[in-house]
Amino acid sequence: MAESWDGSYDPGSQSDENYHFERLHIEPIYDAFVCPLTKQVMRDPVTLENGQTFEREAIEKWFKECKESGRKLVCPLTLRELISTELNPSIALRNTIEEWIARNEASQLDMARKSLILGSQENETLQALTYVQYICQRSQSNRHIACDAGLIPMIVDMLKSRSCKVRCRALQTLRIVVEEVADNKEILAEGDTVRTIVKFLSHELSKEREEAISLLYELSKSEALSEKIGSINGATLILVGMTSSKSENISTVEKADKTLKNLEKCENNVRQMAENGRLQPLLTQLLEGPPEIKLSMAGLLGQLVLNNDVQVLVANTVGSSLINIMKSGDMQSREAAVKALNQISSCEPSAKMLIEAGILPPLVKDLFTVGANQLPMRLKEVSATILANIVNSGHDFDSIPVGSGHQTLVSEDVVHNLLHLISNTGPAIECKLFQVLVGLTTSPTTVLSVAAAIKSSGATISVVQFIEAPQKDLRVASIKLLQNLSPHMGHELADALRGSVGQLGNLIKVISENTGITEEQAAAVGLLADLPERDLGLTRQMIDEGVFQLVISKVISIRQGETRGSRFVTPFLEGLVRIIARVTFSLADEIDATALCRENNLTSLFIELLQANGLDNVQMVSAMAVENLSQESKKLTKLPNLPAPGFCTSIFPCFCKQPVITGLCRLHRGTCSLRDTFCILEGQAVGKLVALLEHTNEKVVEAALAALSTLLDDGVDIEQGVNVLCEVEGIRPILDVLLEKRTENLRRRAVWAVERLLRTDDIAVEVSGDQTVSTALVDAFQHGDYQTRQIAEHALKHVDKIPNFSGIFPNTG
Repeated sequence: MAESWDGSYDPGSQSDENYHFERLHIEPIYDAFVCPLTKQVMRDPVTLENGQTFEREAIEKWFKECKESGRKLVCPLTLRELISTELNPSIALRNTIEEWIARNEASQLDMARKSLILGSQENETLQALTYVQYICQRSQSNRHIACDAGLIPMIVDMLKSRSCKVRCRALQTLRIVVEEVADNKEILAEGDTVRTIVKFLSHELSKEREEAISLLYELSKSEALSEKIGSINGATLILVGMTSSKSENISTVEKADKTLKNLEKCENNVRQMAENGRLQPLLTQLLEGPPEIKLSMAGLLGQLVLNNDVQVLVANTVGSSLINIMKSGDMQSREAAVKALNQISSCEPSAKMLIEAGILPPLVKDLFTVGANQLPMRLKEVSATILANIVNSGHDFDSIPVGSGHQTLVSEDVVHNLLHLISNTGPAIECKLFQVLVGLTTSPTTVLSVAAAIKSSGATISVVQFIEAPQKDLRVASIKLLQNLSPHMGHELADALRGSVGQLGNLIKVISENTGITEEQAAAVGLLADLPERDLGLTRQMIDEGVFQLVISKVISIRQGETRGSRFVTPFLEGLVRIIARVTFSLADEIDATALCRENNLTSLFIELLQANGLDNVQMVSAMAVENLSQESKKLTKLPNLPAPGFCTSIFPCFCKQPVITGLCRLHRGTCSLRDTFCILEGQAVGKLVALLEHTNEKVVEAALAALSTLLDDGVDIEQGVNVLCEVEGIRPILDVLLEKRTENLRRRAVWAVERLLRTDDIAVEVSGDQTVSTALVDAFQHGDYQTRQIAEHALKHVDKIPNFSGIFPNTG
């Protein structure tokens, strides 16, 4: 037996751990097998004219070098000149060599096989695996031999080794053994081997991961195995994750991507990829596949839950195709397309893409069509959902045609059809159609058209009746619609709530729930808050049904932290405060309203709410309520009962001393209190209102200034009102409001207040020296409306900027 492997197995190219294989031969190497030039066993021996034999490649290289160097052609062994370069194949020798190699390799494989047993020394196992690789790389037939020798299951067992090196070498060896041999791949895939290989993808050791993905890539070239790989739980997810990983090396990422591309041959794998975020294969099939595949892919798309970015991708890629299927396909195809469109319509960018692709006309047609070609109600519900999604994207729907005659979604006929559907369908589709109307009434450009169509249809009471629907989603949608409509048809809604038995009570029932603050409660409160505040009939009914008592308790609960917060707490609280404030608009006409305010000390509550920082609407409404309450103080104050003058007093008044009455309100000249007469001199209300004059929201400033103006109004002691403002340093902030000129309303109110302040001589003298105030008054005198100009003129007279002719020309009337 020779001391080395055949020469074609170059020891220099292998690691030292395999050297003991290279030293072993079952049969000796004969000299005739070895090429004199390469000193290796020949694979393609050829003979020269002189009978010498060489490896074909080696002797051709020799001849080429001779020719290029200009030397004579000589035999490299004998150095004698050759007449011809003709090479004659040594077929017999080649066959003999091949038989020798085959016998030798079979024996060597058998020797390696004995080392492929769990429990063998690590070094021996590694050497055996390396030699199997070498043998299989030499020829495809050797891979068949390795398979026939039962090596594949033995190598698979090495994947269980505790040695990382052995496991890596085993994965590497399996890839080489099965390369381009379908039978070997099938044998490898028997049992749970593929699952085991997939598990290596999640190993922390990158080398094992790299070898596992290389092996899976090779296996995935088989369509049968690609289906098996995809069927393994988590395989597709891991592969998709690897393609987007920034921690993997480029080669691993590329192999994972190529593996997934091979897996795309199987429809189930395309489904798996789509479910795990790799949608492009599905979209490609949907665009380019045969009809049955398109249908299948559209159906799958309709089952997926997509994030916003993916919705945009899908809408941009296949939105038009899905719309075309929805318009012209058979019922099965239309169903698949409608469900797929539903999945990509819920985010604003994708919805706008679908609008641009022309989804609205066929969508509206599907909703309204009746007869043989109509969609079943379950699909009309999906169509209604899509329309609701699209309408809530914020697009301008009063300019997009949806039918003949340039009809739009807010055309009267279209709105009437929506209302008709609502009245003649089930709760699920009713809810979606209400959401469509909610979306259309959210936009200031379309709400008026919808409100007009609802009025003309006579459907107001019908819509209001949905407040009592047992389905919560339907109730919420109907209440939100009514809330959007209330600023534009408040009187109609107030009449409907009063006229429909129990509807106001149903709203109160929603508000009174103690399950936290829900969207439904916020909408119900918003609806009530938006109804006309001076509708005395509604206010009367709300008093009788205890609405205000409930709402007050809710506000107190929120302020004391007893009601747990949510994202709806702000609109809920704002609505509650607006509902309570409506009672202050009926104080002059409703005795029970005054009693309600006294009983619940509402003046104190609103003064407290003036400091609800961050809640501009609460502060504004509270200031308006304080104004209304303060206006009533001069009527409610109890003036002192002075004794009638006696006979002597009437004749000699100078000898009679008037009785001194203490404890009277200096502003209202009577007995006042915060609770009973709503006098704002108590409770530090004036200082809190002055603080609001520096608010950044001009509506809050306007409401605060209006409340402060009640201190300077007719019927009160204006001089004392000015003194009160001086005491809280409120004069300068009022002047600053005039100087800032934020809005025309604010300027009008500020000019009025400043004119009243300037009636006090000390203030007039001080202001007359302030050129900025004079300039602001002149500007109001020149550019304000008629009433503002008149008041500004009086103010300028107080500071001697305009002469007071009444003192020069006596009244001759």
